[in-house]
Amino acid sequence: MGRPRLWAVTSTSSSPADVLDCWQHYGASSNGPRAVGRLYWDWYQRMGPGDELLGDLTGRTVAELGAGAGHQAAYVATELKAAHVIAIDSSAAQHSRSCGFYEAVPRLDFVHEDAAAHLQGHPSSLDIAYSVFGALDFSDPQALLPAAAVALRPGGTLVFSTLAHYRTGAPPETECRPADIPARMPDGSPGTMQRWVLESTVWTTLLDEHGFDLIDSDTVHDPGPDGGAPMATGVFRARRRNPHVL
Repeated sequence: MGRPRLWAVTSTSSSPADVLDCWQHYGASSNGPRAVGRLYWDWYQRMGPGDELLGDLTGRTVAELGAGAGHQAAYVATELKAAHVIAIDSSAAQHSRSCGFYEAVPRLDFVHEDAAAHLQGHPSSLDIAYSVFGALDFSDPQALLPAAAVALRPGGTLVFSTLAHYRTGAPPETECRPADIPARMPDGSPGTMQRWVLESTVWTTLLDEHGFDLIDSDTVHDPGPDGGAPMATGVFRARRRNPHVL
């Protein structure tokens, strides 16, 4: 069996290729680099906190977990002047897009690998890790959070945003368990993928259990644009605990 993926996929098709990458269709309409302007952590990318959550990135090594098409990572490298940005994504389709858009950006490297596996293999290499509806939404936090603790230097920062409720409006889970959500396979057939939509108290407990001290958290409520559903985003910032300090 191969390396575990960031997300689990179940297809109604019999083709084994269908389980490889259900992100092939997502983002396919992105046909080039996109000016971000600032970091947004909320669902509709239009309100709430911004760059300040990452702090001063001068001389810092930063990783985006689930970088998608690379728009945010390119912004962090070019505008926030991080010393080195590592954009990690397990999707071959998203990795190909991001490299095509931004491979010439200085100080920015794209990695096609499972985020937890990459982090485990690079201990104490990062100052900051962040995720915007990325790997922490689509992988088991009980695997990814301890891997992030391994990769972050003591005192390093983890910042992430995630759904505060399901897109349908259903409440989040009160235990650490995923739900199967609809997805399209590479051939267009219907399937499902797992997403972790957890209550904020579950996230804070998980962070504590896996070596992080919560700095702050917030819920960004958006009534939705015209025709859009109301959405709430949970935003968390935590510090990697120093294991040698009681």
